Formats: sequence, structure tokens, C-alpha cells
Amino acid sequence: MFRVITLNLNGIRSAAKKGFFEWMLQQNADVICLQELKAQHGDLEQLLFKPAGYYGFFHCAEKKGYSGVGIYTKQKPETIITGLGWPEADQEGRYIEARFGEISIASIYLPSGTSGEQRQAVKFDFLKRYTDYLKKLSESTRKFIICGDLNIAHRPIDLKNWRGNQKNSGFLPEERAWLDKLFGPLGFHDAFRCVNQAPEQYTWWSHRGQAWTKNVGWRIDYQVVIAGLETTIQSAAIFKDQRFSDHAPLIIDYQL
Repeated sequence: MFRVITLNLNGIRSAAKKGFFEWMLQQNADVICLQELKAQHGDLEQLLFKPAGYYGFFHCAEKKGYSGVGIYTKQKPETIITGLGWPEADQEGRYIEARFGEISIASIYLPSGTSGEQRQAVKFDFLKRYTDYLKKLSESTRKFIICGDLNIAHRPIDLKNWRGNQKNSGFLPEERAWLDKLFGPLGFHDAFRCVNQAPEQYTWWSHRGQAWTKNVGWRIDYQVVIAGLETTIQSAAIFKDQRFSDHAPLIIDYQL
């Protein structure tokens, strides 16, 4: 069994104080993909961020206390790739990929457009550029598992108040159409939905209005697999027994 976990930490130091690393070491995961580190490389040199039995790799944003992605792996990767090749992705620390033989596992953090039209435009541009990148991946012989916070809920089943959010970033028709393309013509699969079609399966909850208590959430964290790997998915779970962030860990086991 090959276990992959993805989680937006909303700050690696904050998550550490809430017991994330103790929990992580109990999961026996092969790869852990993290987003929104809100830390610099110098901060991550602390022993706390070097858990026993794991290699750690990070792509930090140039701006302090902002964005950033990381990967912890049991097995040392043959290659680590950081960045996607354009400023908004690379300066903001939004992509890191670990390669093991023919398998690539990536951690990605897509921009949010909730702060206004300018950032929504950045998000749309990111989706357009990333589509071109994904087309190249789908044409390669590599087997990809892309983990991360995509900041988009795909279908009405994927958020509680879908009717009231159709004009809000994260559930805009253009964003959802992008996921339709990702899980359609581009040839990728939503690994969670391959094995779990139940409603009210969320990975993020607002801090406002008792969203967590009332389970008023969004499923915006994904593991995306290239065609062929969907048959290897054994189980998928969202861990909610302990909170490390405003997101919940998504745990998927593969038969690799």
C-alpha cells in the first residue's frame, strides 16, 4: 500500500503547535504534500520541521509569511522540481514535484480569487497556463499524482451552500468548467470521487459563522491522478478527528 496525504496547513508553524507532526508520524504515509507553509527556507531548518524517517523539500514564496508548498517523502526522490515557469507560480512558491522512477507526486497551491478582481484575474491566468502544462503531462509516459488546494469546488455536491456561491470565487462557472476539462479531455481523475460519491465531504471550512461546527464546508483539496492510476486507488478519507488548520487532511491509499 502506498499512502499519500495532502493538507493546506495555513502556516506550518501554527500546524506544528496543534500537533500536526505528531499525527503525521503516526500515519505511516509514504508522501505528504503540504500547501500554504507561510515560512521561508531558513525557518524550515529547525529540527521540528525535519521529522524522523522523512526527507523534506520545499518551494517557498519570496514574500515572507505567504503561500509556499512542500513535500515529505520516506524514499529519497530521484529528482525534485520546483516551480512551473512563470512569475505568479514561482515567486509565490506554488509548485513542487518529487520524482520516483516513472511516478511523479506534486504539491500545488492554486491562487485564491476571493480578495478581488485582480487576484481573480491572476487565478484565471494561472489556470490557463497550467492547462498547457497539464497537456504536456498527459502526453508523457510519467504517472502523476497531483495533490493540493485547488481553491475550486467542482460540483454542487462539493460545497454546502452551492446556490448562494455561484457568483463567488471558488465556484464560478469558469472555474468549474476548468475542472470539467481537467477531469475530462485532459485525461485526469479526481481520486477522491473515484471511490467516494457521498455528499457533505468537505476539506475546508470558513472561520465565520460556526462553519466547522455546522459542517458548512467546501471540498477544494484534491489528489488528481493521471489516467491509468485511478484503478490503483484503494481508499480515500478526510481526517476530521483533530484540527491542524482550517483545512482537513485528505488521505488516499494506492496499490502502487
